[in-house]
Amino acid sequence: MEAFAPDLGDVADQLVGVFKDPGILIGIPLALLGAVFMSFGAQYQHRGVQKVERLTGTDGGTGLTGGQIWNLLRRPSWVAGTAMLGLAIVCQLAALSFAPLILVQPLGAVSLVITTLLNARISGHKPTRQSITAIVLCIAGIFTFVTIAAVYATETPVSDGQLITVLIILAAVILLVGGSWLWFRQRASALFYIVAAGMIYGFVATLAKVVINRVQNENFDWLTIICIVALLAGTASGAYFVQTAYASGPPDLVIAGLTVVDPIVAIIIGLAVLHEADGAPFGAYIGFAAAGALAVTGVFLLARFHPEVVSNNSAEVPIVRGSGGAGEPRTNSEKLTDAVAKVWPEPPVRDRDDPRRR
Repeated sequence: MEAFAPDLGDVADQLVGVFKDPGILIGIPLALLGAVFMSFGAQYQHRGVQKVERLTGTDGGTGLTGGQIWNLLRRPSWVAGTAMLGLAIVCQLAALSFAPLILVQPLGAVSLVITTLLNARISGHKPTRQSITAIVLCIAGIFTFVTIAAVYATETPVSDGQLITVLIILAAVILLVGGSWLWFRQRASALFYIVAAGMIYGFVATLAKVVINRVQNENFDWLTIICIVALLAGTASGAYFVQTAYASGPPDLVIAGLTVVDPIVAIIIGLAVLHEADGAPFGAYIGFAAAGALAVTGVFLLARFHPEVVSNNSAEVPIVRGSGGAGEPRTNSEKLTDAVAKVWPEPPVRDRDDPRRR
């Protein structure tokens, strides 16, 4: 029972310690800023991928070709989205340099909430009751998890053995994902590419944290160099799977999947390999599991009931995508429309062939 009911004085001291730690207080807002950039970047990249498919008459659902990637590099909307995702990565790396992995990583799920609001503006459909419930579950799970992590997460130097373990697991995952892609490429759905990207990005976040940790502790050697190479390779392969996922499904589904898989992989590694919560009582692990399950449930419900999925399943209301067509879509809720319009009044970057470009 002591594990479930720690001394209130000890808990209070830990909470006070959290607010005295400038690293924690800096890491959280940086992670949230990265989530904002991720949401806008996903919208722009999805717009660019869809336009390349439409203009070239090709389907990137089985894997983008070299020609399609070259065309993406020439789309202002896709380039703008890539720049925003680059800023999101910078924010996350900066957050990881100040706060533990298991505290920073779950905050990326906030991007799913922002993406839902952006989609309401772009598609012209207000969120369903189920999607609003899912958002509440997602937020509750995320912030419960972050609160527990803020109390019990600790920073420790990463040993050579831990780094080798992470690299071995990453190699096994790459072999599994790569082999599955080669075998099931013609039948792979958006979900496959999303899960593959999420698994790889979970390791990318972990490797980034490892590199930052070792540099901060002046432990830069050949293992660190291998870690950097693996980090760059993982970033590139994950980005490829994400772009292919955009060609296979809506951005909401992509963000939802990444929000589930990426943090789960990173958190498991943080707990099992990096030992970032070794001092936590058993009750804290139960809290981790319950909060994680709550957030995962919310994400899956949001992926199922977000407005675009509901519209795809309805024959009465056609989808009006923001990447093409005339007119300015609006939601059925004036308050929601006005709120979202404040952050998305007009897409600041339009491709030259966009009929709404002025």
